[in-house]
Amino acid sequence: MNTYALICPETNQSVLIDPGGDPDILMEMLGDSEPVAILLTHSHEDHVMALDEMKEKLGVPVVAHPGEHAEPIEADIWLEGGQTFGFGKQVLTAVHTPGHIGDQICFLPQGSNHYVVGDTIFEGGPGRTWSAEGFEETLRTLKNIVLAWDDDVICYPGHGPSFRLGDVRAQVEGFVERDHGAFFGDAEWGMGISN
Repeated sequence: MNTYALICPETNQSVLIDPGGDPDILMEMLGDSEPVAILLTHSHEDHVMALDEMKEKLGVPVVAHPGEHAEPIEADIWLEGGQTFGFGKQVLTAVHTPGHIGDQICFLPQGSNHYVVGDTIFEGGPGRTWSAEGFEETLRTLKNIVLAWDDDVICYPGHGPSFRLGDVRAQVEGFVERDHGAFFGDAEWGMGISN
């Protein structure tokens, strides 16, 4: 599970995104910065396991999307898609990307091509779904939102390595155009291709 610390180089203010792991390591990630909030891409357990402890340690508000939650979330700030959150001289735009779960959002720093995408998209496929309806929503999210981003966008997912969107664009485009029937579950870009 990937946790991200974003630090404003001008003010040293920071935000912690998806506190899923060891609080001591998370504190090291923040270093001597001044944390102002904990942001959640979504509420699955692996992304929030250290949330309560980190909120207590840092004494900062929790920011999340108000959609369907997997785990009970007590956010201090509810951030809808299209709304922004600022820290230091940085501004993050929240983009609602449902499918994997209803409260999934991505954080797009203004003036940067480095997007924190949670479990919306990975280098090898989209996030897991638990129903055919969720998978169809994933396809709509990929087609209407993710594929509208520039090729040079670097995606920082909730698991695994970062990747350049342009390097997987053709695979994603092929994936969303194929008929997957009533599929749901774990998916890879190459599935549904006949030899």
